[in-house]
Amino acid sequence: MLTWQAEDGHGLEGTRLLLAPGGFRALGRMVRTDPAGDFTASYRLVVDDGGRVERLSVTCATAQRERHLTMNRTEDGFWLLDRGSGGDRGAFGGAVDIDLAYSPMFNTLPIRRLGLQREADGHTVPVVFVSLPDLEVEAVEQQYRTVSVLDTTGSATVGFTWNDFHADLTVDSEGLVTHYPGVATRLGPPAPGAGPTAAAS
Repeated sequence: MLTWQAEDGHGLEGTRLLLAPGGFRALGRMVRTDPAGDFTASYRLVVDDGGRVERLSVTCATAQRERHLTMNRTEDGFWLLDRGSGGDRGAFGGAVDIDLAYSPMFNTLPIRRLGLQREADGHTVPVVFVSLPDLEVEAVEQQYRTVSVLDTTGSATVGFTWNDFHADLTVDSEGLVTHYPGVATRLGPPAPGAGPTAAAS
């Protein structure tokens, strides 16, 4: 179980992650308060043994409405999108990664697939970006570059660039984000004895 807290104090993301040697499955939920409107979102993510996304399903709810999106990547490299009223098909620049807005979980996809936490390298990758709460989909390009590989503390730093935005992400040995400056920090277990104390009778 992984939990990230938004650094602006207005969001949480919790994920149940089942890791395999190459791929993984993730079941997550996000809650976000925002001046444009609060929303909750839940997702199911399946990543194959090569680190490529096979399937993503997202449900997002605001006070006004609920939206659904399912994305499946076909063997010939296309994406099938279904919003519950018929499907669309697109190549999205050959992307095998997805970036879900506000979620540090999804930055793990290219980092883990390319092993950037273990071996210094840099890549420009096509990505399918999914906005929240609208669940709009677009093809974008993002850059990932190793800043420092895993050290004795089990942490590595990977630079992330998208257009004019840049951040140095701290990740663990599995490529999972522990700190996304300005966006979110992964919460650790409470220290022993740090829980609430019983009131004296």
